[in-house]
Amino acid sequence: MGHGGGGALSAELTRHLFLPAYGGETLGELTDSATVTLGGARLAFSTDSYVVRPLFFPGGSIGDLAVNGTVNDLAMSGAVPAYLSCAFLLEEGTELSTVGRVAQALGAAARTAGVTVVTGDTKVVDSGHGDGVYVNTAGIGLIPEGVDIRPQRARPGDVVIVSGPIGQHGIAILSVREGLTFGTEVTSDTAPLAGLVQAMVAVTPEIHVLRDPTRGGLAAALHEIAETSKTGVVLDEGAVPVPDAVATACAFLGLDPMYVANEGRLVAFVPRTHTDAVLEAMRAHPQGREAAVIGRCVAEHPGMVVARTGLGATRIVDPPIGEQLPRIC
Repeated sequence: MGHGGGGALSAELTRHLFLPAYGGETLGELTDSATVTLGGARLAFSTDSYVVRPLFFPGGSIGDLAVNGTVNDLAMSGAVPAYLSCAFLLEEGTELSTVGRVAQALGAAARTAGVTVVTGDTKVVDSGHGDGVYVNTAGIGLIPEGVDIRPQRARPGDVVIVSGPIGQHGIAILSVREGLTFGTEVTSDTAPLAGLVQAMVAVTPEIHVLRDPTRGGLAAALHEIAETSKTGVVLDEGAVPVPDAVATACAFLGLDPMYVANEGRLVAFVPRTHTDAVLEAMRAHPQGREAAVIGRCVAEHPGMVVARTGLGATRIVDPPIGEQLPRIC
């Protein structure tokens, strides 16, 4: 299970098994979406599979995730998402009403995100060999001229911004899966982020890196950027926004919010000279109202992420090995 968790085991599987098997310079960049050129146009292309359990949870469903996850991967390269494919893998015996609810949610999420589902596939597996409904989506989008957003572009001096509070999706899934309550209902943050990215790019195309911290949480996303760009990251631990309910749940369960999945947040590396303008644009958008500066990119300790604590100490934020909460997307 750890090999699918978005942490060190996932990276090991990709680098040592899949990359040698497939080859190709574009794949080797290991970005959220590939950037390809076709007929003179720069396109972003991404695919993802969704196996979340339960299928429906506070704030969303597997149908919402299937749209928002792929749309957000495209947006992290600065692309304007346009078209999706959708494949359903159904377990024999699953109620058609359940499949219908997922399909309706997926269609509504696509309309909200401004994308169109244009092709798809359906397969049915034997009873006991699935988990009701699995969904795969792939998407394409157009990258505007002058936009070059990728993890290799992180530079010492960049300011690190997160678009809002972290940890809500993972805790929302856990709460319904295990029947836990934490004094208030925690709802998933699942949402399309392309509109927010477009608002940021409209202020300046000089945004160096965008990443949506899904599996492995904020810690995994920052480690991937630091490792790829050969830079270091210093976080102000107290500046990282964590909702009270998420902090309470994590303390109760022995989890670290930095490693809990998000489905409607992004982290951005922005040149210092553009920080104020980008923050203003983010906070004017519904998906970025609580955007906050949480750290900076440095030349020291390349490939490492460290956090400054409230007591003035510094701790290393280790990369996740597997994942704290399985089956969250």
